Amino acid sequence: MSSKESQIENTNVGGVLYVVGTPIGNLEDITLRALRILKSVDVILCEDTRTTRKLLSHYEIGTKTESFHTHSTDQKIDAIINLLSEGKNMAIVTDAGTPGISDPGALLVSRINLKNTEIAAPIKIEAVPGPSALTAAFSIAGITTSDFLFTGFIPHKKGRETLFKEMVESERAVVFYESTHRILKTLESLAKHFETASQSERKISIAREITKMYEELMCDTPQHLLEHLHANPVKTKGEFVCIVWPQ
Repeated sequence: MSSKESQIENTNVGGVLYVVGTPIGNLEDITLRALRILKSVDVILCEDTRTTRKLLSHYEIGTKTESFHTHSTDQKIDAIINLLSEGKNMAIVTDAGTPGISDPGALLVSRINLKNTEIAAPIKIEAVPGPSALTAAFSIAGITTSDFLFTGFIPHKKGRETLFKEMVESERAVVFYESTHRILKTLESLAKHFETASQSERKISIAREITKMYEELMCDTPQHLLEHLHANPVKTKGEFVCIVWPQ
């Protein structure tokens, strides 16, 4: 057994795949457990190795990295599963946040769960929780309910307007992610649907650049926020978590 493997408890199973949450902006937002795991595993599977190496370099971690992303082939997945079944320990990370939550990772985990019924030494999957833009934004929005729907990233085209209509009709809060390229169009669509539903005074929150230098939370009607961003175009830059307040 290698020195790395001996640092991780791993009995009666093949290898371990650790699903590791990493910072969404501030490199200090990583757990001690995550750092220990990233140092101890044999390989770290990365959405983008260049991005992950910045984090690893910051904490002086020299573990081997390999690319694994949404376009990885079935052959790549099979090769990873074979290594895990032989006793290798791996961590999977994304560029930011938790793998499988609007990020790569879910397909690999799903395949392993299905494969575990067929192999003699099942692969163990462990969650190593970390930062989440979803919960971070919701925690500072001041919405007094724990009942909400999360839709991930809004479709670029097909089904986009239908989803906005469903958000307006929902009695729950709805949380979704949006990019700098579409935030204005999103606010335009929400303002239109709010007006059609006679809810023009209903509020939304948009959290920009959570945990980063220019973090900002803005809460108002879609129309007022749209006017504000048009007047301050620099505020359209970055990554957004949008929350449609409940009715």
